[in-house]
Amino acid sequence: MTTITFYKADGYYYGFEEQGHTGFAESGEDILCSALSAMTMLIINTIEVSYASKVEYTIDEKTTDIKLIAKSALPKYEKDEKRQFAISGLIQAYFLQLMELIEDYYDYLDVREVEREI
Repeated sequence: MTTITFYKADGYYYGFEEQGHTGFAESGEDILCSALSAMTMLIINTIEVSYASKVEYTIDEKTTDIKLIAKSALPKYEKDEKRQFAISGLIQAYFLQLMELIEDYYDYLDVREVEREI
């Protein structure tokens, strides 16, 4: 099972941590794990390239654990309100997409959100 914990501060999504393999299928055949990887890379690339903002992330190739922190999603780190809302909204969109996926893949995904200050 993959556990994905989203981080929020004052209602703004600013990061997440993914741990574990979904177990939906064998490694290399797991469409759910592939979907998570693709969505995660989309978020990283969008923040870095499209929004020209810094995103801190680590990807452990052996365990497939991922941690992403985008401080620019928070008002105290980003002065450009549009950029800040775009980044927070992107991370929130991932959360909402996973909440849809969990309806069909509840045995393979656990999605949480926690309020946590940086």
